[in-house]
Amino acid sequence: MLPASVVFGQAPASLSVREAYEAARSGEIILVDIRSAAEWADTGLPQGAVPLDVDATAFDVRLAGLRLDHPGKRIVLIDRTGAQAIAVAQKLAGPDGWLAEKLPVAAYP
Repeated sequence: MLPASVVFGQAPASLSVREAYEAARSGEIILVDIRSAAEWADTGLPQGAVPLDVDATAFDVRLAGLRLDHPGKRIVLIDRTGAQAIAVAQKLAGPDGWLAEKLPVAAYP
């Protein structure tokens, strides 16, 4: 897993995997692994990460729910290469993203 992309409340940025690990461990961030279940089974899930398959139904809603559950905390996305994390971060936090437009979100059960 390479760069962890920060979303919500700021432009997408990168953290090293060590920085992401330390920040998650100290409670500074919510670490979300957006790889597939097959990838988690193959390599394991990073300790402390929330598993949230980017291709799963209602991914965007579940991610927004994490934001509601953890107000004020940065949410960091990680994946195998960093490419999906960056794409999702740009989609959600970009100039035309759902959150950037301050559109409504609902808590996910």
